[in-house]
Amino acid sequence: MLNKKTAYSILDLAIISKGKSLRDTFDDTVTLAQEAEGEGYTRYWLAEHHNSDSIGSSATSILIGKVAEGTKRIRVGSGGIMLPNHSPLIIAEQFGTLGTLYPSRIDLGLGRAPGTDRATAFAIRPDFYQAAMSFPNEVQKIQDFFSCDNAIEKVRANVAEGVDVPLYILGSSTDSAHLAAKKGLPYAFASHFATAHLLKALEIYHLEFQPSSVLDQPFTLAGVNIIVADTDEEAECISTSLYLAIIGLITGKRDKMQPPIEMTDQLREVCQQPAVQQMLKYSFIGSKETVKKEVRSFLETTRVNELIAVTNIYDAQDRIKSYKLFAEIMRELNGEVA
Repeated sequence: MLNKKTAYSILDLAIISKGKSLRDTFDDTVTLAQEAEGEGYTRYWLAEHHNSDSIGSSATSILIGKVAEGTKRIRVGSGGIMLPNHSPLIIAEQFGTLGTLYPSRIDLGLGRAPGTDRATAFAIRPDFYQAAMSFPNEVQKIQDFFSCDNAIEKVRANVAEGVDVPLYILGSSTDSAHLAAKKGLPYAFASHFATAHLLKALEIYHLEFQPSSVLDQPFTLAGVNIIVADTDEEAECISTSLYLAIIGLITGKRDKMQPPIEMTDQLREVCQQPAVQQMLKYSFIGSKETVKKEVRSFLETTRVNELIAVTNIYDAQDRIKSYKLFAEIMRELNGEVA
């Protein structure tokens, strides 16, 4: 048993599987959130992505509202909103509205990446690069719009002022670690795909952390890929959908999430390629016993306060089962069950 309890949450992309409609996908998203609520997950985050055949969470704030409406207690939010794509005023208005409709349940995670390819980023905002460089100032604008003190300003987000919507800084490199530490905000690292700088980013955040009105000590979250099944063999089979998606991403072949296939020697060889291995370094795939050992080791190494589980696989029921088994693992690691 670890010497502290670790919260566990979900990051979802509203994965669009082959043979499923977009409406099916959104319904499955709500169902998964409802199951997660019953399994003790802390939060259910949706990530902003654009121009992807397999991802349905592009209109992130709208889908957050649908999930919040379909659940009762679990926190719902963004993991994250890619702020350079947006006006801080509009995001404050959207999330202030969500925070009023679903009190004390909405999170606003903010990232500086585009969440898409270069051409699409330009289509969203031609001056994206300049906006990304202004990320710290844009985050401050969000904070200002949520502050009651902003009521005297000429430009206001009146639906956000004083509304309880916690901010989280997201990162996939070391850059945002400095910002999260300086502002005294919780820091979430995207180690489910950006693995190289995880430990360095966490170190920077802890060393530079300055207490704030939000936090008096550091709070860290880390993303990990989780696929749990009854046996290692079954989990490996299910995981082939994820491997095919990663290979498609690397090679530029876009498609919906494909059904699992047999783990052939050829596919296994491709999965051993450095680019694939690097991206999926923090992927824990197997039976409960196997995944529990890997998760324990990850937590002992990183000492993060919260794990964000990402389970990008084909079948909605396999996804629910994996998350249920992962919840059992976390309860056992937290000493909540014998």
